[in-house]
Amino acid sequence: MVDIDASFAELSRSRSQRMMRSLFGRGIPWWSLLIFGLVVIAAIGGEHVAPHDPNGLDLGSAFKPPSWLEGGSIDNLLGTDNLGRDIFSRIIAGARVTLTVAVYAIVISGGIGALIGMIAGYFGKIVDTLIMRLVDIQMSIPSLALALVIATVLSPSLITVIVVISITYWTWYARIIRGEILSLKERDYVALAKVAGCSTATIFVRHLLPNILNTLLVLASLQVGQVIIFEASLSFLGLGIQSPDVSWGLMLADARNYIGNAWWAITLPGVAIMLTCLSANLIGDWLRDTLDPKRRQL
Repeated sequence: MVDIDASFAELSRSRSQRMMRSLFGRGIPWWSLLIFGLVVIAAIGGEHVAPHDPNGLDLGSAFKPPSWLEGGSIDNLLGTDNLGRDIFSRIIAGARVTLTVAVYAIVISGGIGALIGMIAGYFGKIVDTLIMRLVDIQMSIPSLALALVIATVLSPSLITVIVVISITYWTWYARIIRGEILSLKERDYVALAKVAGCSTATIFVRHLLPNILNTLLVLASLQVGQVIIFEASLSFLGLGIQSPDVSWGLMLADARNYIGNAWWAITLPGVAIMLTCLSANLIGDWLRDTLDPKRRQL
């Protein structure tokens, strides 16, 4: 009996160790988590953690180089732009706008896409056909071209950017969630729920939605980088965020005429976009490997 108990304890401990290795032994992207965490802190703090007023003008300090170059000052760590505004402070302030757009756009597009995908996959037949043909039509149109048309009709603003991105990206969620639901609706627990007289809403909320949350989380994390680049593109073209709000894409647009004599004004916001998108994508890849049971080797 003692041997059986010891063997059972050893088996449990071995399984626990394998589980821990599967979750934390795949190389946690610590640098990505650190970078993205700093961006989140900057977004939450905004102007309160910035060393200078992001919109403070000082023409006498225009085009001051970063602190590590000749003529630079530690007071302006990353230098200044053509209007003497502190670039470091503007990057911090721009993080709030960038992540605000990302969060709202992903929640709205993900919610709409998930609901439509669940409806298409669950009901099937003519409903599925109509919805998926609509998805195919929209996905055949280049995303940026569609966004430019919508943004041109609406007045440029933060809300316009969120609406444009939500309209553009809901199809991605709908197609993937629809495929998940096609498999889940054939499970025994869904059939039993139907026999028990559960309503469609109850089946959606209690039986289908919990089983696609992991997929939604991974899709959302992988889409962060795309939304950031999309927002920066619209702002760069003058159809997104407008002054006095601060956006990384707007910073690129303001500095493009001075790249020859003030490269830091356009390069450093671009580096911020690159690092944030790269860290978000690496975190999304890690979440996908961690949460997808097919990728775990237990």
